[in-house]
Amino acid sequence: MSAEESWTVTATIPDRNLKPAVNETSGFDSGTGIFRSVYNLDEHHVLPTRPNLDTATYVLSQFPSPYEAESPIALIDSATGGKVTYAQLHRSIRSLATGLYHALGVRKGDVVFVLSPNSLLYPTICLAVLSVGAILTTANPLNTESEIAKQVSDSGAKLAISAPEELHKLTPTGVPTVLTSKLASKDESLTIEELIEACEPVEIEQERPTQSDTAAILYSSGTTGTSKGVILTHANFISVMTLLKWCVEVSKAQQDVFLCFIPMFHIYGLAFFGLGLFCSKTTTVLMQKFDFKAMLDAIETYKVSNIPAVPPVILALVKHASKAGCDLSSLRRVGSGAAPLSNEVAEEFRRRFPWVELRPGYGLTESCGAATYYVSDEEAKLHSASCGRLLPKFCAKIVDPETGKPLPPYKEGELWLKSGTIMKEYLGKKEATAETIGTDGWLKTGDLCYFDDNGFLYIVDRIKELIKHNGYQVAPAELEAILLGHPQIVDTAIIPVEVEEAGQIPMAYVVRAANSQLTEDQVIEYVARQVAPYKKVRRVGFISAIPRSAAGKILRKELVLHSKNQTISRL
Repeated sequence: MSAEESWTVTATIPDRNLKPAVNETSGFDSGTGIFRSVYNLDEHHVLPTRPNLDTATYVLSQFPSPYEAESPIALIDSATGGKVTYAQLHRSIRSLATGLYHALGVRKGDVVFVLSPNSLLYPTICLAVLSVGAILTTANPLNTESEIAKQVSDSGAKLAISAPEELHKLTPTGVPTVLTSKLASKDESLTIEELIEACEPVEIEQERPTQSDTAAILYSSGTTGTSKGVILTHANFISVMTLLKWCVEVSKAQQDVFLCFIPMFHIYGLAFFGLGLFCSKTTTVLMQKFDFKAMLDAIETYKVSNIPAVPPVILALVKHASKAGCDLSSLRRVGSGAAPLSNEVAEEFRRRFPWVELRPGYGLTESCGAATYYVSDEEAKLHSASCGRLLPKFCAKIVDPETGKPLPPYKEGELWLKSGTIMKEYLGKKEATAETIGTDGWLKTGDLCYFDDNGFLYIVDRIKELIKHNGYQVAPAELEAILLGHPQIVDTAIIPVEVEEAGQIPMAYVVRAANSQLTEDQVIEYVARQVAPYKKVRRVGFISAIPRSAAGKILRKELVLHSKNQTISRL
């Protein structure tokens, strides 16, 4: 062997003192600054790669056989007890798709606007619209007439499907509208119920949508800015449903019964209850809208085992459930998403309900509702302030907002995400799309976060919501978590108030408990004892309720406007 050959061989021997670039525990690659999921999909949860596959076809392929003698229950109306089997749901979807195509002329690429609260019909409508290759856009029934008109125009809706009580908001738009049910006994309007009954399912002879085609345009909550239409493809939904199926089944111990009060017009409700859970053949008890006592009754009556929830609901369970006297022993798991859940509330929940697994998660409309998850309750307890680890097929970076460089564990920066669930773009907003999605496909979330050395993600706050006080950054979520620990505070929100000498100061809006005489000075002192001086609350306003989006996010811009109006009125 020559000297050159000898050098070549010895140069390839690894240095055993060097650590591998990718840490198997955290998924962090020190060479690239990228965190990768430490979880993998198994052979039962393979992500479909066939390009000519659409969301509805994928979901229906996961249904139990429609010819089973006793089809499993898919949906239960919590108020009436009415049930829909998987066989009935399968037929309704195909019948409505036939009616939309042949009777109403809905074609591939047409936008269908849905304005309705949760109902047994909602999943049928969504899957039927997607079955004909049309594009789904959904709206909050609480939206005003002008907000509805703006979304109808922005999305280019060709047809609307509306609950009868919301029809008056759509009439001024001139868009053809089909009601979900009769407005009155003598009403001659065509309804979705009639279409389902009248139309025998037949094959739709047109080009099927592909994974790259648009499936839905969902409008972000606009809690800090204007609402934008998020374009999600069939590939996005198929990816998120595969992950959801894995999440449900990876820790499934028995037949699950889920409770749905999350609105299906929101990505959380749509991805979970309108589409995804059917892939796991579970049963869902459906509430038209959230009511705390009705929720407790539904859990007891239908032996609910799983509740995908939002932080205000978990807070209500902590503060009020023990007084209601309902049997919650069937509960096994409560999820939390759509908004941050404070560690204090999470710990108190686990203390009051020790038999229930609490599993917070994280996702955005722009990521089709997905990003992180806890595989086990042990993980959730050990890392209780976190929102879980990255889901399979996800990558992330923590990026320094000033330098743009990726950061290692325990360093705070903006969370960037990449996966098959990431949106295509914002509708008609090239500049906003370019600001949010880089040319290399990374979604810039706008959330200030960090990972620990086990790969668990911690949300600090929205970067745009950080309060800048005398050059220091104050996270509203931290102060809100402290205030929620006060026994006389039911709910709270922190906003910035502009002042000349310090830039901004934190102001707390507080909802007091019944009969509480809590004062502004007491609130200020309570926080001051627990934080650094620059984080202190400087003003307090008492309010009857904190304004929140349907998903539980604090609508801070409404409170900022309220504080400005209050200041003006005092001048």
